[in-house]
Amino acid sequence: MQAKTKEAISSNELSELIVQGMLEKKASDVVVMDLREVKNSIADYFVLCSGNSDTQIDAISDSVEEQVHKNSKQNPWKREGKQNNEWIIIDYVDVVAHVFNKEKRAFYGLEELWGDAKITNIESEN
Repeated sequence: MQAKTKEAISSNELSELIVQGMLEKKASDVVVMDLREVKNSIADYFVLCSGNSDTQIDAISDSVEEQVHKNSKQNPWKREGKQNNEWIIIDYVDVVAHVFNKEKRAFYGLEELWGDAKITNIESEN
């Protein structure tokens, strides 16, 4: 029995695919946090963005999954938060995408929580 073939891509490439999926649905405040040098980090990268409505947050998360699957044949290991659309986590083990509404993002402050990470702000093309 042969397993489904997955194209092996690096965590850096995976984070870029996630960013593309976010930007495709006009996500705002897209940030890539490189956690590879952070002691005891749980992933290589966190990719964060904000959406303006429940509908947009849902569309962004769908776009991330579509973009990653289309280009790497990978499905998320786990996803959380689809029911309430305030903070959707799409976990690819080495890279975790976080799609927030603005209030939840400000409340949890992941950028501050992981302050040792190298943070790259992505400019949207709107």
